[in-house]
Amino acid sequence: MRTRPRGRSLAAVGITLLTVLGSTAAAPSAQAGRADHPHGGGLSATIRYTEYGIPHIVAKDYANLGFGTGWAQAADQVCTLADGFVTVRGERARRFGADAAPDGSLSSATTNLASDLYFRGVRDTRTVEKLLATPAPAGPSQDVKDAMRGWAAGYNAWLRDHPVTDPACKGADWVEPVTTLDVAARGFAISVLGGQGRGVDGITAAQPPAAGAAAPQSPDKEELADAARELFAQDDADMGSNAVAFSGDTTANGRGLLLGNPHYPWQGGRRFWQSQQTIPGELNVMGGSLLGTTGISIGHNAHLAWSHTVATGVTLNLHQLTLDPADPTAYMVDGKRERMTRRTVTVPVKGGPDVTRTQWWTRYGPVVTSMGAGLPLPWTATTAYALNDPNALNLRASDTALGFSKARSTDDVLRALRRTQGIPWVNTIAADSAGHSLFTQSQVLPRITDDLAARCSTPLGKVTYPASGVAVLDGSRGDCALGKDADAVQPGIFGPSRMPVLKDAPYAENSNDSAWLANADRPLTGYERVFGTVGTPRSMRTRGAVEDVAAMAGRGKLTVADLQRQQFADRVPAGDLAAADTAAACAALPGGTATGSDGKAVDASEACRVLARWDRTMRTDSRGALLFDRFWRKLTAKVPAAQLWKVPFDAADPVRTPNTLNTQAPGFATALADAVAELRGAGLPLDGELGGNQFVVRGGERIPVHGGTESLGVWNKVEPVWDPAGGGYTEVVHGSSYIQAVGWDGGRCPVARTLLTYGQSSNAASAHSRDQTRLFSGGKWVTERFCEKDILRSPALRVVRVRG
Repeated sequence: MRTRPRGRSLAAVGITLLTVLGSTAAAPSAQAGRADHPHGGGLSATIRYTEYGIPHIVAKDYANLGFGTGWAQAADQVCTLADGFVTVRGERARRFGADAAPDGSLSSATTNLASDLYFRGVRDTRTVEKLLATPAPAGPSQDVKDAMRGWAAGYNAWLRDHPVTDPACKGADWVEPVTTLDVAARGFAISVLGGQGRGVDGITAAQPPAAGAAAPQSPDKEELADAARELFAQDDADMGSNAVAFSGDTTANGRGLLLGNPHYPWQGGRRFWQSQQTIPGELNVMGGSLLGTTGISIGHNAHLAWSHTVATGVTLNLHQLTLDPADPTAYMVDGKRERMTRRTVTVPVKGGPDVTRTQWWTRYGPVVTSMGAGLPLPWTATTAYALNDPNALNLRASDTALGFSKARSTDDVLRALRRTQGIPWVNTIAADSAGHSLFTQSQVLPRITDDLAARCSTPLGKVTYPASGVAVLDGSRGDCALGKDADAVQPGIFGPSRMPVLKDAPYAENSNDSAWLANADRPLTGYERVFGTVGTPRSMRTRGAVEDVAAMAGRGKLTVADLQRQQFADRVPAGDLAAADTAAACAALPGGTATGSDGKAVDASEACRVLARWDRTMRTDSRGALLFDRFWRKLTAKVPAAQLWKVPFDAADPVRTPNTLNTQAPGFATALADAVAELRGAGLPLDGELGGNQFVVRGGERIPVHGGTESLGVWNKVEPVWDPAGGGYTEVVHGSSYIQAVGWDGGRCPVARTLLTYGQSSNAASAHSRDQTRLFSGGKWVTERFCEKDILRSPALRVVRVRG
């Protein structure tokens, strides 16, 4: 490592320039030098770090930009990244044991063995290699493939030149160089998260019934419908989001505004990482990337800002197979017999013999015997189910992100979506400097039209499709094939002309409900059921969000500061609807007591006063917030939605209904008594400040956390871990992550405030593992440095030149 000046403009501001020259470092290991591991020869990038460890990466082309990005991600997240590469190589059982559980970031597998059986099957069949070889637009572009190759080389260069100091993987033999294929395989895993990724346990466990085995009892269809509905529910998902785009009609200067607030895991491989990527004259974009990806997932450039929210489109469907009575591994299509394809996969296991299993594949996809514990799909002598996931042919998401990164307008966003068709499971919300707003649910979805579902659904599908959007089609009929839209880049998916789109509305907002109420005054209808519902109750978070943003649009004259206030207002819509009635009903309890679920009487008189005084927020200084939170969770778990409110849902008034809490509902008083008893039993005050009992610990420092859970409807969502013996909510599982508030003032630089709630690094020894968490706790933001003059003015500026 050598230090030398890099020019007058940099030296004038007193910069320390560190030049990392891979060619002068120790020779790489034999393994790192293998031909299939990109070594980065000739690749280079300049990385300029500003406050909070945010890198601004400059390179001459996409391969070199990928190199700098892989290097910088490794510096911050090497252990998390390495763990993910173990997953996509199918080596978890060998490294960590067969029965241990993965972190869930790359599939739903409940054990390392199941994860390996799936991902080794993907490797053995060269699935990702075939996608890489597919010409664009159906396959990835050369720019994206160059970036993947560069990313792998940059990651490997960092490993070659730096000791791993993170205790999570220091000295671990599973931290290894990676290949371009590893990087692409990680992208594939992210793409199929909503399809094959949901069914890994059921795919890898599927085996034909033994001869003479008794047929399993058929599950109740209504129970299966409930399970399918739960499978795609957003209220307890580990990813969600809010985003709103305001058009120039609502803003102070006629230009657009965007507030993005994705709710993603705070630990593991689905974290965001922030950077700026620049190829002079070609690309200049800043935002958050999912770990292991080469581009910006959510962000902005000088003209456009965009965010994503997890969509309601059902990214899979099932085909019910009619089996050959003489052979349960053969099925009938139009009276002709087709044999299933056997995939025999062998997985090495730590401390034990290798495990070999057979997977069974059909023209529709893999045979699957369950989609989670609640949705069994038994393989009998006469029937089996195959899972169709169109995203198993989609390695285009990086091209879509690159299209957004280069877009200058919301129309360019739509053009990028039409060209690449790469988004698997999210909506897109965008605003531009000319004052345009956009919402679109442009997903890669199975081409399930309502007509096809009506013609081809099995008896099970006739229940699950209306209830959840999960189609179960008759696989024995060739006329039930999904077909192809003329404008689709692959068969069996909807083309861009079928996607819900809302352009130039005063506001366009989504909080993980369907496209219907992206703007309550301009509802979207006419899309197929597989995209989501119309005219059905909205979540509490959607209702609160639409109330807030509609009021903001109505006031007008909006600025970035208004977006910042919305993000951290921490208003509790459920509290506004129910707290006063709860306090009044509490005060009317005979003797001020209620009976808990254990049959014991609880004095609730103090709780009545606390709830009456509560400010209806989940701010860290809010008193009574914890009590209402615990009460509301218990109440909504005990009382069905139909009994919770006196005024039912009305599709003509979907934001304000249902309302008026039914305090006479069975379970109301019990939930209140249980919440009071729980807090007292743990020694937690009923009127304590929320921040005293909702926090995370980082580097031994206890950091208060504001925000609230899904059922409360708080925009600033956090889903914390309840540990009353440890002091309350003691960790955040998922919630607000990479937040951005972006606008334009007519100058060359966008006006942007950002926050990465958990910081850039997962290494507990790094200052950047908690610096932005402190900001989040205090409701503070990072003033972004996008333009050159702002980067050079950073008092924390550190410039690193990295070479292969």
